[in-house]
Amino acid sequence: MPPLLEALAILLAGVAAGGINAVVGSGTLITFPTLLAFGVPPVVANVSNNIGLAPGSVSGAIGYRRELVGQRARVLRLVSGSFLGGLLGAVLLIVLPEGAFETIVPVLIGLGIVLVVVQPRLSRRVAARREAAGAPASRPDPWWVWPTTALAGVYGGYFGAAQGVILMGILGIGIDESLQRLNAVKNVLAAVVNGVAGVLFVFVADVDWWLVLLIGTGAVVGAQLGASVGRRLPPTVLRAVIVVVGLAALVSFAV
Repeated sequence: MPPLLEALAILLAGVAAGGINAVVGSGTLITFPTLLAFGVPPVVANVSNNIGLAPGSVSGAIGYRRELVGQRARVLRLVSGSFLGGLLGAVLLIVLPEGAFETIVPVLIGLGIVLVVVQPRLSRRVAARREAAGAPASRPDPWWVWPTTALAGVYGGYFGAAQGVILMGILGIGIDESLQRLNAVKNVLAAVVNGVAGVLFVFVADVDWWLVLLIGTGAVVGAQLGASVGRRLPPTVLRAVIVVVGLAALVSFAV
């Protein structure tokens, strides 16, 4: 058990991370540096953080359950990609040299930010072309959404910071739904990625269960708070929050 003040700081970091994950993603950018600041070895911190945030991801998905209505088929289809991607990412964390995969992290985060920013304009162009061609307003999700979601799962299983930013960029471009409904799908996919990676880590990695308990408890509470706030945000504000968090992620990797 960590010292009292240290434990309290980790618990509060879990609350903040759970709230941010429910609204956007990137809660790892709070909990992971906190653990490192208290001297936790990087791999142990990453693994324990991943397991600890998994219950918060589930809590966030529950908090957005109303926005999931009517998306059952879509969620089930994309969950399979997130499951496979998360499992592969967790395996890569275990077998690859430390830091080998993180070289592309800033690129992925930057791409996610760009996708989120340009999504409204691209969506309007796609809708205009569809209307001009006489296509129905509703359309199946593009084929590329599944594999790109799976790739986001690989990244999430390996590290996870800004996984939500990347997912929102992918879903926003490919799927004709409101940003809040897509955020609900994102929460489910992130929960699957964190969950499958966490289960693997339990059996093959060095886990600090006190850290898991503190982060997990805080993340569950924070996710409910984040969902209650996030679902009330207008699309423009939610998009701005996603961009700000993504830019913060880029800065954290640059320093």
